[in-house]
Amino acid sequence: MVTTQPQRSANAELWGASQPGGWYKAECQPWRNNSTTEEFEDLDTATYSRDKTEVMDSITHQQSNDPGHKKSKSRKNINYFTDVHGLPCIEKIVTSVEDTPEPITTNIIGKIPEWINGSFLRNGPGKFEIGNQKFNHWFDGMALLHQFKISNGQVTYKSRFLSSDSYQSNKEHNRITVSEFGTVNMPDPCKNFFQRFLSRFELPKPTDNANVSFVTYKGDYYVSTETNIMHKVDPERLETTKRVDWSKFIAVNGATAHPHTEPDGTTYNMGNSYTSKGAYYNIIRVPPTKETAEETLEGTTVLCTIPSVDKSKPAYYHSFAMSENYVVFIEQPIKMNLLKIVTGKLRGKTIADGIYWDPKLNTIFHLIHKKTGKVSSVKYLAPPMSTFHQINAYEEDGFLVLDMCASDDGQAIANYNVQNLRKSGEALDEVFCTHEDLHGEDLHQYGGLEFPQINYGKYNTHPYRYFYGCGFRHLVGDTLIKMDLHGKHMKVWEQPGLYPSEPIFVPSPDAKEEDDGVILSVVITPNKDKSTFLLVLDAKTFEELGRAVVPVNIPYGFHGTFNATE
Repeated sequence: MVTTQPQRSANAELWGASQPGGWYKAECQPWRNNSTTEEFEDLDTATYSRDKTEVMDSITHQQSNDPGHKKSKSRKNINYFTDVHGLPCIEKIVTSVEDTPEPITTNIIGKIPEWINGSFLRNGPGKFEIGNQKFNHWFDGMALLHQFKISNGQVTYKSRFLSSDSYQSNKEHNRITVSEFGTVNMPDPCKNFFQRFLSRFELPKPTDNANVSFVTYKGDYYVSTETNIMHKVDPERLETTKRVDWSKFIAVNGATAHPHTEPDGTTYNMGNSYTSKGAYYNIIRVPPTKETAEETLEGTTVLCTIPSVDKSKPAYYHSFAMSENYVVFIEQPIKMNLLKIVTGKLRGKTIADGIYWDPKLNTIFHLIHKKTGKVSSVKYLAPPMSTFHQINAYEEDGFLVLDMCASDDGQAIANYNVQNLRKSGEALDEVFCTHEDLHGEDLHQYGGLEFPQINYGKYNTHPYRYFYGCGFRHLVGDTLIKMDLHGKHMKVWEQPGLYPSEPIFVPSPDAKEEDDGVILSVVITPNKDKSTFLLVLDAKTFEELGRAVVPVNIPYGFHGTFNATE
């Protein structure tokens, strides 16, 4: 893992850790220059180090780190590697399961606070083979929707496979009929040779296997991936109610699964469009309310369009950041070769095969004013990095501050081939232990940092103190981390052989401080059958309050949200 801090200039600051789960902080002054000429500000980097103290017990650790600044004019590389060897096998985390459409009771250990009332909704892959054909990538598995319903200190669990066209077609034909991110579908064996040959020349049909997240638009719940198709879902029954195509409302070929929502319900997202003139990035705005019960994305507009630096090779992005007045788009050196992607089926190649890392390119930060849609003429440059999730962005003292999880290489996507996730021991070391290290033992001992979450309802786009995430010493999260940005203190929850998922913060009804509430996380137990549990932590102390043990197996998922009820 790499930890860096650049020299401070009058206009920009970039610092933090930069491996998968590394943590970057970027500052810039979007309103500093009124010129119409495009400008670039370099975010230079230098070594960043921390002193540390540590107090721990068998489960919860607290760590205190005082940052020390070491500045230089150029980045200095120190070549030693993450000391993680003989990683345990996590194959069961990516093993297919059956859904549980009817609610089942859970075994409560400890105490679930009675003020928590609502449904903890989760999304992720749950089926990794169809018939005798297997998906190649973790991102390809069929979407399985989960609901942990919490009421009066008790928890029930149920799950349903998303009734997508992809799922139904695969199920009907008992084979993979729709290509996914890392898997290309083979020609129908029932067709004759000539028909199978011609099918190679058909344009790939976008999957509607929305296995990434639960999102809300106009008060309704949807499940989403990164194609142009979402599904409207009943959060109580977990039933698919409507298939929604972004391209029916605006000219985009897809949208992220990580929108940002304003307090009034206005929602922003990003999506690409591909034209004869090249690739473009689009900032999308969805109105806060609907006029009829059947309405979905009506009234959605494109706030602005940004041309890709390379017209035929746009950057891949998973999410974006938003402050009170700005959308921040990070154009990173993970590139999509559109020609390879479009012709992939002809060559038997996947979308993933058309995505590559170009370390010769800088990372470009684009700032877009939310009210006017105007793109700042100043572009902020950083060394090559990749980022999947941003933590928060806010404006303070004339600067726009952006915190994100980032890496200094683009290997994360390739690492999550299913065959890698099913390795163990030295074979898995070869996949995981390839990260340059420029920092001390503070955050390093917990590997990377990903799946960041904050007290979103109160502190998104505002100065904040705490964020929560998963520590990644493995290819999936194996610790939960609470970071206090005032002094860089850490608290960590971990237990050997357990793999917690993305932590979701739920505020208490009488909350007065930022961390008054609980953390919810689904913890996978690959070494013990049918013992996955919903973990509830006190967000302030990071101590366990209780857990709800589920008597079925659950795969490791991606993202979730809490749907509060009165």
